[in-house]
Amino acid sequence: MSFDEYRQMVAEASPPAGLPLPLLALWHDARGDWPRAHECAQRAPGSDGAWVHAYLHRKEGDDANAAYWYARAGRAESALTFEEEWDSIVRGLLAR
Repeated sequence: MSFDEYRQMVAEASPPAGLPLPLLALWHDARGDWPRAHECAQRAPGSDGAWVHAYLHRKEGDDANAAYWYARAGRAESALTFEEEWDSIVRGLLAR
C-alpha cells in the first residue's frame, strides 16, 4: 500500500480489515479519535507500537510519557510538527 492510498483510506467511514495495529492507531488519530488510537497503540507489540505510542503521548502533551515510549521504540524524541511526524511514521511503517 502506498502513502497516498493510506491517506485516502482515512476518509473512509471504517478502517480496512487487517490493518496492522500501529497503522490502525494512526488511522484513528487522523480521524480525531485519540482514545481509540491510544488503545490500538497500547495493544501493538514491538518498536512500531512504541513509536506510535510515543507520538500519541507527545500529541497529548505528556512529554515524559512520550520520552519513555520513544526510548522503547529506539528512536530520538521528535521535533517535527504533529502532521510531519504522523506522515513520517506512516511512511516508515508502510515501507516495511
